[in-house]
Amino acid sequence: MSALPNCPQCHSEYTYEDGSLYICPECAHEWPIKPHDVDNDELIIKDANGNRLHDGDTVSVIKDLKVKGTSTVVKVGTKVKNIRLVEGDHDIDCKITGIGPMKLKSQFVKKA
Repeated sequence: MSALPNCPQCHSEYTYEDGSLYICPECAHEWPIKPHDVDNDELIIKDANGNRLHDGDTVSVIKDLKVKGTSTVVKVGTKVKNIRLVEGDHDIDCKITGIGPMKLKSQFVKKA
């Protein structure tokens, strides 16, 4: 059984998980589950369809993405091989053929 954190407000030990939130039944405080709080500090990142991504996966872009600072666009359906997961707003580090190294948001890709 995994140890859930105590409530940050009332310090109750009777917290429980509900989806992506921890909830305290005593004071009704809710707070988000951080990706590193789950599975022994392992980073969990999911694609647009809710599939879990891992380092080295191949993903496909689901939306045209304008590359900031250039007139280049990453087209829908572009396959990106050998991704690396990182913490932050843009949580995928990769190299795209013809464009070069860049960071993507996991909400704009799907696992191939």
